[in-house]
Amino acid sequence: MPSRPGPDPSLFVDVLHALEEIGAPYAIVGAFAGAVYGVTRTTYDIDIVVDLSEEHIQRLAARYPPPRYYADAEQMRNSWRLGMMFNIIDGARGEKADLIPVGRRPEHRHVLAHRVRQLVTAPGAEPFYAWCARPEDVIIGKLKAWAESGHRRHETDIYEMVVFHHLSPDPTTWIDLKAVDAVAAQEGEAVAALWEKIKQAARAEAERPR
Repeated sequence: MPSRPGPDPSLFVDVLHALEEIGAPYAIVGAFAGAVYGVTRTTYDIDIVVDLSEEHIQRLAARYPPPRYYADAEQMRNSWRLGMMFNIIDGARGEKADLIPVGRRPEHRHVLAHRVRQLVTAPGAEPFYAWCARPEDVIIGKLKAWAESGHRRHETDIYEMVVFHHLSPDPTTWIDLKAVDAVAAQEGEAVAALWEKIKQAARAEAERPR
């Protein structure tokens, strides 16, 4: 039986280029940002924190017209006002990008204020530079997501990122471990214990003879 084709990253790539072209502040967060910092699992869950003006909304909606796309300007405005996620959907491919308005959440404003330029690679596209959350901010987001869901993928992603931190010669991919320590302690005993366990296991793996 032939294998099913993998997810198509073309919408993700196009949305990032669109945000660059219209000059909208953004940062890739979540699983795909983790891939820049050593996460090996394949994912095209597209999560982007954005700070959109009215002009940005109009230009973004015009970039993705119906009937192929769903990128409704009024939905964007309502989502912006309520601080809720909205989508850009490619009906032809069944792909969607999730855009998260920065709103009033201080952690989102923090991510945008400290975003970094990183080289992004996606199948079928030339590598390009885009704005990403810092690795420590990706980890903090995943620790909070783990606290809510307990899903093991967050634990595995964080582990791979910390191993990558120890092995990478590129300082732009290094993690501010003390910043994560402080947030993990604030999130409670379970999160702090998980973070300590991951740090110890990742360091042991990084120091293993190769």
